[in-house]
Amino acid sequence: MAELIRTDHAGGIARLTLARAPVNALVPDFLMDFAVSIDRLAADDAVRAIVIDSAFGVHSAGLDLKAAQTWDRGGEHAIVAALNIGFTTLFACPKPTVAAIAGPAIAGGLFFVLGCDYRVAAPRASFGLAEVRVGADFPVGPMEIARATLSANDLRRLMLTGQPVSADRALASGIVDELVDEAMLGEAALQAAAALADNPPLTYAAVKRQIRGEVIARIKAAMAAGGNAPPDGWFNSETKAAMARMIAGRG
Repeated sequence: MAELIRTDHAGGIARLTLARAPVNALVPDFLMDFAVSIDRLAADDAVRAIVIDSAFGVHSAGLDLKAAQTWDRGGEHAIVAALNIGFTTLFACPKPTVAAIAGPAIAGGLFFVLGCDYRVAAPRASFGLAEVRVGADFPVGPMEIARATLSANDLRRLMLTGQPVSADRALASGIVDELVDEAMLGEAALQAAAALADNPPLTYAAVKRQIRGEVIARIKAAMAAGGNAPPDGWFNSETKAAMARMIAGRG
């Protein structure tokens, strides 16, 4: 099964389904392929809006902790670069993007949500930034996207506790825009995408640049200055032990 599946719908809506079994855990190749897919959809004149959903009950569980246990310094650099590039590409996409979230979007997986323009969730969804619990801080791309899209209190609570919030709480705080029955999630996301696609596309892209341009510029400048390859790596002396505890269910 392909890890990213494109499905075309009426009205120029393209659905990109995350399908890296079993929980869309993040590794460099998956994120870099995601960035390429977003760029291709952005360049396709037949596409007017993009819906991002998951093939599984989990939207994305974040970093592949088992794979991360084996990474050397080069592996750490590869995942940092992929996190920066993958999610900044989504955040900067000039076309309307809609997240359809049926289940948990945790840690790095939350950025598939925060990078989108509009977010529709089902009641089983939950939203968290668990990095502090696995001994990892935030690469510049995810950090700047979180600062730009979360309130100061949500940023504090999610990042410093590492604990997820429910779909109801995410709706109340504006992390998601709609909460619908799971059976209606796909249709609601397509309708939201069609509504955004009704806007004049050049103007939509221009307004999106006005909102996000300074953030994107900061991320790109930091990447150019070495942000994709921190000289001491990404992990610290606590990271792999913290990841092992999470894998064992003790984190």
